[in-house]
Amino acid sequence: MPAVTVENPLTLPRVAAPAEAVARPVLAVTTAPGGYEGEGFPVRRAFAGINHQYLDPFIMMDQMGEVEYAPGEPKGTPWHPHRGFETVTYIIDGVFDHQDSNGGGGTITNGDTQWMTAGSGLLHIEAPPESLVVSGGLFHGLQLWVNLPARDKMMNPRYQDIRGGQVQLLSTPDGGALLRVIAGGLDGHEGPGITHTPITMIHASIRPGAEITLPWQEDFNGLAYVLAGRGSAGADRRPVHTGQTAVFGAGSSLTVRADDTQDSNTRDLEVVLLGGRPIREPMAHYGPFVMNTQAELRQAFEDFQAGRLGTAPVPHV
Repeated sequence: MPAVTVENPLTLPRVAAPAEAVARPVLAVTTAPGGYEGEGFPVRRAFAGINHQYLDPFIMMDQMGEVEYAPGEPKGTPWHPHRGFETVTYIIDGVFDHQDSNGGGGTITNGDTQWMTAGSGLLHIEAPPESLVVSGGLFHGLQLWVNLPARDKMMNPRYQDIRGGQVQLLSTPDGGALLRVIAGGLDGHEGPGITHTPITMIHASIRPGAEITLPWQEDFNGLAYVLAGRGSAGADRRPVHTGQTAVFGAGSSLTVRADDTQDSNTRDLEVVLLGGRPIREPMAHYGPFVMNTQAELRQAFEDFQAGRLGTAPVPHV
């Protein structure tokens, strides 16, 4: 980890919060419980226990792996429906195939992101390719769910396949961190992801002992999830480690620091930084459907059961 990197971060554009920026305090640090998803691959529920007012417009996020599969072990998800939100699948290591009932699909690997706007609804499947099932291997990624405002809930579904080489790479003044801007903007530098709900998504690798203090939109919330390593968040250096989320309060900058020494299995502190403009609309969420009212939620289930969200393609034999 990670798949997209550079040998010398000092060759990249550098960003830092201005001196007058107001530091965001850390309101809470939560620990993600472990679980299993789909056909049985291990996940960490990154946002479990966090009040929705601090997550909006985000709904949930799973860290998938990091797991080293033996031959025959790799697993995915069976066909399942979605309506009313967007799924963002970011593969750090490994390979995932995806397909939907509208004929869309493809393969993402090593730093790629598959951004699916479910909108009015579709059926979807994610699975490791046959070659990975046969060989086994490393698998590690994230899946983030981003809510859609009511006006966009029933839009036509669409995909964005964002290749690792398309992400905006940045660094800090001392070159102590590599910042991959997947979506949104940071200090005028824009990531490739096109979002309906304004958000910023960054994967940061912070070298031991280094610190990042980044400008952050004041009307966005702020979250930092630790993929791997140990460090601290906020100006008061609240300790954080693998599988924990720091929830930031109001302000115009956020700070994350890597401990001077890291675990033997990770060189840097690996963090996903998330911010978004809250939608502040009622939310009715059950399983794979995220709507505004219970009536809309019932309609989603009825439409799925009636086949109006599509039908799973029959595998070619």
